[in-house]
Amino acid sequence: MSGTSSVLNPPADAVAPVRHPDAPAPGELLGTHYEHCFGCGGGQEHGLHLAARAGEGVSVTAEFTVRAAHQGAPGLAHGGILATALDETLGSLHWVLRTIAVTGRLETDFLLPVPVDTVLYLEAEVTAVHGRKIYCTATGRLGGPDGDVAVRADALFIEVKVDHFIDNGRPEEIRAAMEDPDQVRRARAFEVNP
Repeated sequence: MSGTSSVLNPPADAVAPVRHPDAPAPGELLGTHYEHCFGCGGGQEHGLHLAARAGEGVSVTAEFTVRAAHQGAPGLAHGGILATALDETLGSLHWVLRTIAVTGRLETDFLLPVPVDTVLYLEAEVTAVHGRKIYCTATGRLGGPDGDVAVRADALFIEVKVDHFIDNGRPEEIRAAMEDPDQVRRARAFEVNP
């Protein structure tokens, strides 16, 4: 992306990303990372309910339908919602890396308006890894996977341990998540990655 912040450019000694051997197979539907996540969870009435699938290599694809609750200007998706959809898709890359990471920086370009009732086709991939830093990029297309790019983003994610969420989240939500057997299973699966 022209004008991309130098923070989003991997250093010369960054390495190519490697798909984890236990990553979901290409095409496999990825689960939610938390039921009440605004991006992927089903527990948010006006959430994005974004459904992501493992892609080839170190990539994911997703679809997001813009609903009336997501509009900013009349009949058009709010830019913050579109940025959230890109961020959520980028965050789904942890499934193919088998690591836990959080957004450190997200730079978004808005190229075309996205009308309500549009299905936005999203694709994200990891481009480089440098220590705990994960460099990635994403696009959102109109009308299908080969449609016009409406939004795009470059991002830097930072690998963290599950303690990041325990130490910083609200205790009642942390307790609820820890009591959810699916959430505990997911956390343990990612903790095996050194």
